[in-house]
Amino acid sequence: MTRTISARAILFDMDGTLVDSHPVVERIWAEFARRFDLDVAEILATSHGVRMVETARKYAPHGTDIDAVVADLSRIEYDDTEGVTAIAGARDLLDSLPHGSWALVTSAARPLTEKRMAGVGLPIPAVIVTSEVVTKGKPDPEPYLRAAEQLGVAASDCLVFEDAEAGIRAGVASGAQVVVVGDAPSETADRLGLPRIPDHTALRVEHADGGLHVQLP
Repeated sequence: MTRTISARAILFDMDGTLVDSHPVVERIWAEFARRFDLDVAEILATSHGVRMVETARKYAPHGTDIDAVVADLSRIEYDDTEGVTAIAGARDLLDSLPHGSWALVTSAARPLTEKRMAGVGLPIPAVIVTSEVVTKGKPDPEPYLRAAEQLGVAASDCLVFEDAEAGIRAGVASGAQVVVVGDAPSETADRLGLPRIPDHTALRVEHADGGLHVQLP
């Protein structure tokens, strides 16, 4: 049974939602864990969708130069493109959206965001909210509220696509409607009964009455 959600704008997370970068992410946090003799499984369980600086600050030993660690890991992550691919159907979906009707809202830095999107052949929107431009990252709603403001619409008139618990919480807290991409566990998605899709291949978007009408499978 299909379901249609109407919105004035769509806000997309990047990693895990439009781009599958899990192989790189796992390698980065494995390197971080190796340096500080930490449990990488524990880090991976909480880091997805969260800004790198916040995860590093949470797990690095007291006295660690967090800025230096993040700068080094960011450089490694920027250079590592092995295994990064577009989520199925992402290109067709983005190509179907009118200019100025969607934004990218990611916990990644701007240079990495642009490289990753271009590297898998996905378009880059006019509005991008990245880790450097927010005071508080996901799960705080600030990134999504900022994107909606830049698009000139209320967050409550937006549809968010997310895959990670932190991002799902951010989208919900912003007042937007949220669709979950993939099968990662999410207490928030389960509690609220949010719609979930495996990828973007079966999505259909109609433009009518000044809005976007997204048909979910």
